[in-house]
Amino acid sequence: MRPGRILHPELAQAVTTLGHSDIFMVTDAGFPIPADAWRIDLGFYEGLPDVLDVLRVVRQEVFVEEVHFAGDILTKNKPLYASLQDIFTGAGAEFKLTTHEELVNEIAYKAKFIIRSGSFNPWANIAMVASTDPFAWFTADSGTEILPAYVERRKRMSDNVRPEPK
Repeated sequence: MRPGRILHPELAQAVTTLGHSDIFMVTDAGFPIPADAWRIDLGFYEGLPDVLDVLRVVRQEVFVEEVHFAGDILTKNKPLYASLQDIFTGAGAEFKLTTHEELVNEIAYKAKFIIRSGSFNPWANIAMVASTDPFAWFTADSGTEILPAYVERRKRMSDNVRPEPK
């Protein structure tokens, strides 16, 4: 047993394969996952597991630099938007708006893996870009110059910034 860690063997494996800039997705039950995608199907009943629960767990396991979702969420599913802000507060990730069509027709085909939840929450299809730990890679005694993007991400993490779309 791995207390406090992902127990699902395929999901744990998928997460450990992520490298910097890899894209992965967490989707609702109805998302059309491409036939050749690495599909990790967690959905087993309406609402179970909920997409937000999956995101909360993944957030604890993966450093994320970007979170992409349909801009419709801002006006058509405000509770989902607020939950995404709660989950990613302090993660240092930037919110990037896209369209549902782009998520389905483009981003899903670039994703390393797609986790399907049992959620019936409209527009709950979230793409994330994996990152590295900006504190571990650029330490004070490393003798390396920290990149500006890492300085900004570290600040957002340290200041526990609540993300807003760009």
